[in-house]
Amino acid sequence: MLNLAWALAIVFTDVPAGALADRVGRKPLVVAATLCMIGEMLLLLLAPQNGGLTLFLFCLANRILSGIAEGMASGADEALVFDSLAEQDRSSDWPLVLDQVMRWQSVGMVLAMLVGGAVYDPVFMNRIVGILGFSVNQSVTLRIPICLNLVSALIALWVVLGFREPLTRKTHVAPVADEKPETAAGALALVLSAGKWISRSPVALFVILGGLALDSIIRLFLTLSSSYFRLISLPEVTYGFFGATIGLLGLVVSPIARQMVNANSLAKNYIVLASVTIGALIGIAWHWQLWGVLFILPVSAVIIAVGFMASYYLNALADSGQRATVLSFKGLAFNLGYGFISLLFALLLQAFRDGAHPEQALAQGLRFLPPWLIFTLIVLGIAFWRRRAVLRKKY
Repeated sequence: MLNLAWALAIVFTDVPAGALADRVGRKPLVVAATLCMIGEMLLLLLAPQNGGLTLFLFCLANRILSGIAEGMASGADEALVFDSLAEQDRSSDWPLVLDQVMRWQSVGMVLAMLVGGAVYDPVFMNRIVGILGFSVNQSVTLRIPICLNLVSALIALWVVLGFREPLTRKTHVAPVADEKPETAAGALALVLSAGKWISRSPVALFVILGGLALDSIIRLFLTLSSSYFRLISLPEVTYGFFGATIGLLGLVVSPIARQMVNANSLAKNYIVLASVTIGALIGIAWHWQLWGVLFILPVSAVIIAVGFMASYYLNALADSGQRATVLSFKGLAFNLGYGFISLLFALLLQAFRDGAHPEQALAQGLRFLPPWLIFTLIVLGIAFWRRRAVLRKKY
């Protein structure tokens, strides 16, 4: 229920926030997102343990604020950076910026997992604070990672308050044969204009739908990764290690993705990512004991590459006047796709679970993923077959 509330908050915030960012500026939306992040952390710090309905309401408010923050920042942050580069005639540096961001995200994720896991452990923390002559229990260490998140949110607020809007906005840098987007008189008109432009731009539409097909099914699996680890009898003590390993993938994937967008056509890049995903999902469906963990790596790499390529292509294609709105449509589509396949998979597990052990139901459900992705890609290929010449170009 909490995750559903989070997803709905993103869905209802994403596109309106993107349109607002294109109308009033990107910085106010990023600042508002950071304030929501501070609020959601404060709610968790104040939430009572074992508080029943009160605890649920605190967590519900936390999820709604988190979703609103995601929706507000989605599109506005990237549009602000891209336009700042374009102002200095550095649009060609955008792939390099994405590369560097993903590298630092990977480093940050590894540090967060290692530090968060350590401070959450009361045994480890008692060794540290024991020097000072006192001890802590699980109810205290439970809130330490939340405190660290709050500190990072305050630092983020200090950083984004120093942002400035670019003085000028530059139009798209990639050649597009379709008509230019209309000038919108208001936020709603801008949303309609951006949606109309996406529907008339086969490249932008393919980027969003192709990314949705891959992102939704991989995100679904990664949501179930701990259950998959148990299914393949992976020792729980190794979960954190593999989580940190996945975090390091960004250091490897981002430069590869940057080379791919520079060297290959859009269609070729998505075919490569789809092929890797299908192969990995087939391996996952067999759920080999212990060795099945190796298939986590390619799907994790693909979802990183999909995020990189979607950002690269959409920023390169979209006009500055509606860039944040277009990126918000991408976020909206990705979240709706994830929600749809999650619901479908939940119904599938419910059917398989009738009289069966939960792990057996999961094992059968995982076999559904490869054919579902193949079916989705076939439909996508048929829909865009007439546009294949445009998709074979480099952007």
